[in-house]
Amino acid sequence: MGGPGALGSARYGEFMPVDREDARDNPVVLSRIYTRTGDDGTTALGDGSRTAKTDSRLAAYADVDEANCAIGMAITFGELPADIATLLGRVQNEMFDVGADLCNPITEAPPPYPPLRIDEAYIIRLERECDSYNADLPTLRSFLLPGGSPGSTLLHVARTVTRRAERSAWAAADEHGDAVSPLPARYLNRLSDLLFILSRVANAGQGDVLWKPGGDRG
Repeated sequence: MGGPGALGSARYGEFMPVDREDARDNPVVLSRIYTRTGDDGTTALGDGSRTAKTDSRLAAYADVDEANCAIGMAITFGELPADIATLLGRVQNEMFDVGADLCNPITEAPPPYPPLRIDEAYIIRLERECDSYNADLPTLRSFLLPGGSPGSTLLHVARTVTRRAERSAWAAADEHGDAVSPLPARYLNRLSDLLFILSRVANAGQGDVLWKPGGDRG
């Protein structure tokens, strides 16, 4: 199942009712990939309401989708340690949760089914993983350059795309106010920190690639 560009909110919002026994393993039914419903420049949000494809919420969860793809590249081609690959696989699933939250407006009227939301537990989990992986790393004496191992380089790409997704999520929250939760943006902030830390772990054995200011380049 791809990102929001293919089926709009079907990617994130149109989940089957939560009382289905297989709802967790099979959250959506995708029988067609093109629908033609967006040919007028609009798309459906998770609650069924329609909005322009230029809506800041769409930009936010599209950037989340791109960040998820970048993480997938790191897993597939980065030759990462098994524990990091497993962690990032969980993060990829959580990124769909982030997108689901961003595409479901927060409304005063209760929705027909509980929408998927990012909560503090997601963020706390990332913070713990940041602390755990950072604990044994040497103190940084300069800024990092993206490089070293393939895994480290790809994780830096994922980090920068995640930062862009965070900015987009904050922009959506600024534009739509209480209808957009700030927790997806906070999750993306912590995830970018984790990806930075993991990029250093991925360079274990060869060391960090450090920025040398102009006067020190020799």
